[in-house]
Amino acid sequence: MSQSFDADVIVAGAGMAGATLALALKQAGLEPVLIDPVVFEAQVAPTFDGRASAIAYAAFRQWRALGLAPLLEPHAERIEQILVTDGRTPGPAASGPGPFWLRFDAEEIADRTEGEPLGYMLENRRIRAALAEAVEAAKIRVLAPARVAKAEFDARAAAVTLADGRTLRAPLAVGAEGRGSIVRQAAGIDSQGWDYGQTGVVATVRLARPHGGVAHEYFLPSGPFAILPLTGQRASLVWTESHRRAAALKAARPEVFHAHLQRRLGDHVGEGVVEGPLFTYPLALQLAERLTAPRAALLGDAAHGVHPIAGQGLNLGLKAAGALAEVLVDASRLGEDIGAEAVLERYAAWRRFDTLSLAVGMDGFVRLFSNDNPLLRLARGAGMAAVNRIGPARRFFMREAGGAVGDLPRLLRGEAL
Repeated sequence: MSQSFDADVIVAGAGMAGATLALALKQAGLEPVLIDPVVFEAQVAPTFDGRASAIAYAAFRQWRALGLAPLLEPHAERIEQILVTDGRTPGPAASGPGPFWLRFDAEEIADRTEGEPLGYMLENRRIRAALAEAVEAAKIRVLAPARVAKAEFDARAAAVTLADGRTLRAPLAVGAEGRGSIVRQAAGIDSQGWDYGQTGVVATVRLARPHGGVAHEYFLPSGPFAILPLTGQRASLVWTESHRRAAALKAARPEVFHAHLQRRLGDHVGEGVVEGPLFTYPLALQLAERLTAPRAALLGDAAHGVHPIAGQGLNLGLKAAGALAEVLVDASRLGEDIGAEAVLERYAAWRRFDTLSLAVGMDGFVRLFSNDNPLLRLARGAGMAAVNRIGPARRFFMREAGGAVGDLPRLLRGEAL
């Protein structure tokens, strides 16, 4: 690191993607600095983020390579099966799967994944806690609470000014601070997107019966309803409704919400008892028009905010963190300027197609399934039936969901940088 710089890389946003990037860079010998308006202690509180994430097995390999496995594995539930059902009424399995359904089984691709599950379910607060502990152990500099007020870029450096007046300089600034990214705006990168008119209601429930590591995704005209397995015979529920109905659910008395919940759960997991608060998250698509600009790169929700319908948003950010870390580390070892346009273009070219295709695919998926159009129901039913019958197609979808398709960064192959 040059004497004129405060760090090799300024990472604005110490969330899951930003902290993963910082750990990868530090492990490979670069000096990142993390900036976040929320201190780690607040990020791991049960009231901060009620979501749980389906982590692709390739993304989990990256965390293993970064030394996070001992901190994460006690809280990780293996996803052994995924059952996708298309229907018109609540109660995913009240009378068994409907006529249109898909089943994915980890055993079917075990020979390609060395026995890995389809993915791992982890509560976000557990991920944040593990990352915070690892960041502290790695002695990565963290400025929090600290808010980025502005960023400026010239031929040699990125300069990030904090709300308290401090200014940091580095060859590169990474915007990983979410959809309202100041770094993205300062770099002149526009974004496009739209509101889906839906809100995700998220709750953790304790189940009366063991879930067996099975994730259920039930598609209704109002949006998907997911029952996602957690450790300790619990599940994370993601209940998609219109903004109005979601607000009513959030405001409902506990006994009223419980009655609605039981109708949705059906009989296959028995009664579910809510543990902790309910959370609501408006759902929208936001896609940055570019991933890089002079002395700037985007990561996570700053680059792409997608619908959680297939749980791929965080995985997209984690794959990008692995790719960006690899590009920067390789460039540094070759003596290149890590913030140079030619270096950043390697990252953009690597991630551009995957990011766009996944965002477009998820958007199409939402529009295909969140309706009750008879012709579309027939088309998607025929498609689901075809995938069920065609083993290679089914196995491809499982490997794609596991993040193991395409040109993987070394970290996602389980290799250190």
